[in-house]
Amino acid sequence: MDPRTRQQVTHYGAPAAFLAAVTIAVILIKAGLNGGSGSTTTAVLPTTSTATKTTTTTKLVLTAPQAGTTSTATDTTAPGAQYYVIQSGDTLGSIAEKYSTTVDELMTLNPGIDPTAMHIGQRIRVK
Repeated sequence: MDPRTRQQVTHYGAPAAFLAAVTIAVILIKAGLNGGSGSTTTAVLPTTSTATKTTTTTKLVLTAPQAGTTSTATDTTAPGAQYYVIQSGDTLGSIAEKYSTTVDELMTLNPGIDPTAMHIGQRIRVK
């Protein structure tokens, strides 16, 4: 191969190969983060109860984006317990302030909660 052709291939080929490698890496990482599927998993946090009487309700949850897929979740609530539904911008600190409690108390009432992975619509116990 003559030196001029080799220089042109290197000049254009190296950036093209780099972009192809980065694109493949991004696709693989994104597939890994999504678990390789397009379905969304909905989890219901367990709640603890100090009262002897509990009520059990069953909810049907549709998971997106695969319409028609259903799963059943059981939710046990304690009488007198108070719950809050997470809104956009909420933190455990802001919720604790609204209900005159502490973040530690919210963590105790919601043992399965991950403060860094709360999502809008998630229900947590506040009292």
